[in-house]
Amino acid sequence: MSDALSPFELLADIDRRCRVSAAGLPSQQQTVQTWGGIGFRMGTRYFVAPMGEVGEVLHEPRHTLLPGVKPWVKGVANVRGRLLPVMDLCGFFGSELSPLRKQRRVLVVDHHEVFAGLTVDEVFGMQHFPVSSFSELLPEVETAIAPFVRGVFQRERPWLVFSPHALAQDQGFLDVAI
Repeated sequence: MSDALSPFELLADIDRRCRVSAAGLPSQQQTVQTWGGIGFRMGTRYFVAPMGEVGEVLHEPRHTLLPGVKPWVKGVANVRGRLLPVMDLCGFFGSELSPLRKQRRVLVVDHHEVFAGLTVDEVFGMQHFPVSSFSELLPEVETAIAPFVRGVFQRERPWLVFSPHALAQDQGFLDVAI
């Protein structure tokens, strides 16, 4: 007779040897609840927008200028067959975009009837903060920005929680005609 193991016996032997030599997992001491959002910069301020309020992040698309609109309306772009109004978020708040065009990004907001792209100076991707570092007590912020800020996370610097959905419901933002 042959001493060869059947395929099942071979697998059972491999399983047994793996279990014997497997190291135990370290015990988890404490779990930290985190909050995540899309980090971005406007001027010298750092912001984070809730994940559910930003549909996507784009490189600044080519756009067509529109007549008769406020200066912070950059124009309209065709994004995958859908017309995207592109807004200069810094301009809306009374400041200027960074001259470094390569770093600029557009945060796409699709909320109720509003579909718009918000041009910002720079995007840092997903940011995660311990929930314990959140505060509703805001540092001094510009009066124009304050209605759209929901709190602040502290990590090296303050990260203001900015709500694109609140912006999309603001009558001043919706009124783009001169």
